[in-house]
Amino acid sequence: MEDFAESEGGVKKKIPISLVTIRSAKLFDIPFIMRIEQASFREKYPRGLFLTFLESNPDTFLVAEYNGKVIGYVMGYLRPDMEGHIMSIAVDPNYRGNGIGKALMIAVINKLFKKGARWIGLEVRVSNVIAINLYKKLGFKITKRIYSYYSDGEDAFYMILTPEDWKRVNLE
Repeated sequence: MEDFAESEGGVKKKIPISLVTIRSAKLFDIPFIMRIEQASFREKYPRGLFLTFLESNPDTFLVAEYNGKVIGYVMGYLRPDMEGHIMSIAVDPNYRGNGIGKALMIAVINKLFKKGARWIGLEVRVSNVIAINLYKKLGFKITKRIYSYYSDGEDAFYMILTPEDWKRVNLE
């Protein structure tokens, strides 16, 4: 059983994974998702994007919830060419490093492949070693470097996961 940490007054408390629920995002989750977004990224998505995404992709916009509190989210979708795509993932800074991002990724990957995705792609900052390592553990492979992808000039890696690589990882 994996443990997650909860921050209470600066003290981390272990909580069992069985108490963390991964579920579809709802309209009332948006303010909490926005707080996580604000704490997580230099380039932030506007509220309207989250609302539009929720409306068009309700089954692949997921949140991690503990004790009634949203502590993470992931946004995935299926393109018309049947490429799955992870648009964004973030975990509340107080809960990072405890497997919540991994749980969110597993859930959205399973949903996208069940919807018929031929593969799943994502972009990640070349400096985000923690995320890159997580994605590699899940079976993603770097396929190219996208120069000056972000508005601050930083490059991105484009990574993909095939159904075959996902089966090899055997995390289901």
